[in-house]
Amino acid sequence: MKKIPKERWVFGLMIILIAGFIWGYALESDIAAKKEPEIESPAMMVPASFSELAKQAQPGVVNIRTVKTVKGGSRVFRHFFGNPFSPQDPFHNFGPSPDEQAPDYKQRSLGSGFIIDRDGYIVTNNHVIEGADEIKVSLANDKEFDAEIVGRDPNTDLALIKIKGAPDLVPLKLGDSDKLLVGSWVVAMGSPFGLEQTVTAGIVSAKGRVIGSGPYDDFIQTDASINPGNSGGPLLNMNGEVVGINTAIVAQGQGIGFAIPINLARGIIDQLKAHGSVTRGWLGVGIQDLTPELAEYYGLKDKQGVLVAQVFEGDPADKAGIKAKDVIIEVNGKPIVTSRELTAMIAEIPVGQKTPIKILRDGQEKTVNVEIAKRPESERLAKSESENGEELGIQIAEITPELARRFGHSETEKGVLVVGVKPGSKAEEAGVQQGDLVKEINRKPVTTTDELRAELEKKDKIQLLVKRPNAGFVVIKIG
Repeated sequence: MKKIPKERWVFGLMIILIAGFIWGYALESDIAAKKEPEIESPAMMVPASFSELAKQAQPGVVNIRTVKTVKGGSRVFRHFFGNPFSPQDPFHNFGPSPDEQAPDYKQRSLGSGFIIDRDGYIVTNNHVIEGADEIKVSLANDKEFDAEIVGRDPNTDLALIKIKGAPDLVPLKLGDSDKLLVGSWVVAMGSPFGLEQTVTAGIVSAKGRVIGSGPYDDFIQTDASINPGNSGGPLLNMNGEVVGINTAIVAQGQGIGFAIPINLARGIIDQLKAHGSVTRGWLGVGIQDLTPELAEYYGLKDKQGVLVAQVFEGDPADKAGIKAKDVIIEVNGKPIVTSRELTAMIAEIPVGQKTPIKILRDGQEKTVNVEIAKRPESERLAKSESENGEELGIQIAEITPELARRFGHSETEKGVLVVGVKPGSKAEEAGVQQGDLVKEINRKPVTTTDELRAELEKKDKIQLLVKRPNAGFVVIKIG
């Protein structure tokens, strides 16, 4: 019998051991694959840190009580006992006469806020402290301090107040609301109905909500309970960072609250702290989003942007050569999709800075340099009858300053005014409305009824570009 060398015997044993290990691992993996997959328990998905988070944040959350003097009685008081009642009214003797001044009264309200630094600066909502004669701030330790207004910004409903002489303040850390995901957990803190240091939890229901409260709407929607008195309190992420400021509720609904994103508020807070007011950039245009019909009308099927509905004379856009019906597609190299984006972007540009703005005009791209101005305090926002147009069911008129005022247009507007629409007519079915100002018909500008009438006689299929009060430009197809 031939003797096997020791080295070959050891090598063969190692091969057998390795093969056995691989076979065993494969068998175990196969058995595991045949098992039912484990499903994470819903209870495990609920954060376990609400208590600790609340405990850490409570020292930075405050209760705000205000007192304001309302002159001449409340609106309800004036309605029932003031001028609406004539001297002949049988109930007149129960209230002051029209010549008498209703008595002043003190109005008290409650709100919330949160500390942002150890110097005593506190963020809250503008509507919490607006017009207040007296502001009291209660800390989590029940100590109370008088507060003064540092600055207010009604456009975003933000305010900054300050208390003095409060030791050992615990400011809350500001987070990043851009990183907040829909569906993520948040905690709202404040004093709903005056119940101090209340904590509610929920999720982010949506972001970028526009609720019609102002030009800078960009709210976080949450189902964390927000009630009267919560206004100004913080909305926190699971790291205890402020990602929003509780601001509004939907009175008709449950579980629908709104908070101002902290990234929107951060720059405003800095300006209020430094200057007591907010300065925003101003372009000087009335704008609107592009509808599919407008995009098709201007041949912009593959383009995005914001339509310039009006250019205010003497303002930056006018000086730079921007015209009505231009489409703004970029600002400082950044694409623009919605009018809200454009408004927010221009607002953040420093006053006096020259800014490249790319526009589309007659299908051609063009870049203009605009020197941004300061936004005005009082914001400027962007109709002889004729039987012509009877076949379509409209009455038209050349616009005059008096008609312009009557139908809500600028007195300098040009075009042909729709002063009447016949019920059941082609025009009504197509969506023409009384007060529409016809600017173009089949892409041809019109300024007189004769011009419009001549164009109506030429075509069976009509496209009208109209300017509608409170809506901007609208394209209407007839026929």
